[in-house]
Amino acid sequence: MATDPESLKKYMLAKPGTACGYPFGKGALVFKVRGKMFALIGEEEPLSMNLKCDPEDALALRAQYKAIVAGYHMNKSHWNTLYLNGSVPERLVYELIDHSYHLVVNKLPKADRDHLSTS
Repeated sequence: MATDPESLKKYMLAKPGTACGYPFGKGALVFKVRGKMFALIGEEEPLSMNLKCDPEDALALRAQYKAIVAGYHMNKSHWNTLYLNGSVPERLVYELIDHSYHLVVNKLPKADRDHLSTS
């Protein structure tokens, strides 16, 4: 796997119930599960990605990586922005995508969660 936009997009769209679009306009590709946002790829340079994160984990990640900062234009407690400049390990980027997706899925109504497990 790689951290280029197409690889990230393919990975996220393979998750059950996921769709993407441009609700905020060109350059900000938003990924939603059952209508709830879990990721945003900032397509302009520098390439970045916003991901939902547990607040304590978010702070720890920001302290550990200069390329992870409080979520740009997001709730700073619950979102991080990752600058995809190669300094954040690729494996961690994908783990954080999974974490964001699961945080959102776990907050969905039971009927929506049940739909994901059968699709």
